Amino acid sequence: MSEGSQVDLDTIEAAALQAIESASDASSLESVRVGVLGKKGTLKQVLRSLGTLPPEQRASFGARVNRVKERVETALGAAKDRLGSPQSKPKATAAGSASDVTLPGQMPLRGSRHPVHQVASRMIRIFGNLGFEVADGPEVEDEWHNFTGLNIPVDHIARDPAENFYLEDDLLMRSQTSTVQVRVMEKTPPPLRIIAPGKVFRPDTVDATHSYMFNQLEGLVVDEGMTFGHLKSTLLTFFQQLLQDDGMKLRLRPSFFPFTEPSAEVDLYWRGGWMEMGGCGMVDPNVLESVGIDPERWTGFAFGLGIERVTMASFNIPDIRYLYENDVRFLQQFS
Repeated sequence: MSEGSQVDLDTIEAAALQAIESASDASSLESVRVGVLGKKGTLKQVLRSLGTLPPEQRASFGARVNRVKERVETALGAAKDRLGSPQSKPKATAAGSASDVTLPGQMPLRGSRHPVHQVASRMIRIFGNLGFEVADGPEVEDEWHNFTGLNIPVDHIARDPAENFYLEDDLLMRSQTSTVQVRVMEKTPPPLRIIAPGKVFRPDTVDATHSYMFNQLEGLVVDEGMTFGHLKSTLLTFFQQLLQDDGMKLRLRPSFFPFTEPSAEVDLYWRGGWMEMGGCGMVDPNVLESVGIDPERWTGFAFGLGIERVTMASFNIPDIRYLYENDVRFLQQFS
């Protein structure tokens, strides 16, 4: 019995190792594993004969079986590294045939740029074609750059704590990107032609047209001989290209801003009505003097446009809150 069992084990081991070596894919390798090591495999059948052996032979026979098992498992592991794991069986179709593996797979969902970013990029590109350079500045500002340098006096309502997000001392979240204009004029002599896109922060009540955080694009030109006519023609050209309407009308409605004189609101007649798009004006001489620019030689104009407002006009969006609710159904319209 012992001798026959020894022969059986040698035969099982040799056959298993040969089958493993001959396996051409992961599925056939799995068949070898089940045939040798499975519940009904050849090694399990041999172990069932362990109880028929004399007690003194059982220990050595069991050890021999374990050695064969270890060698087979080692060979299976090496072959699995070479062939990989068996693939799951293809699901049958309604007609009972396997799935057509030549059909294109399902592509994962891809995101897209936010509509505000899309419009901001278009605005920047158009102004770039008009000779403007992009400038940037910090979102946390001091009172000098946010107010004083822009000719906004200490007692002006715009500096009230209820109208701003103050942090500590004289630091606050910038309420306008005009702060970038001051910083550029401090460091760069004219002539200047810049735009400053970026986030601004105001404690406004959120409704269909207002938010406590939004994006602005400020523009500044400082050169010799600048007039209100240059300002209007620049804005008209910009909006005609942005909204692709050569017949668009632009209206500059008299207004007041501390940093421009004269000042105006920018209105567009588009899609059957007038829409306010921002503010503009000729740079106040006090602003130029505060940064060391001679207002007798240099003049300039400035404008500020709400990027969300331009986005809403471009895509006919009725409520600014749609832009920040992160509703995928809404955002997928702009992919």
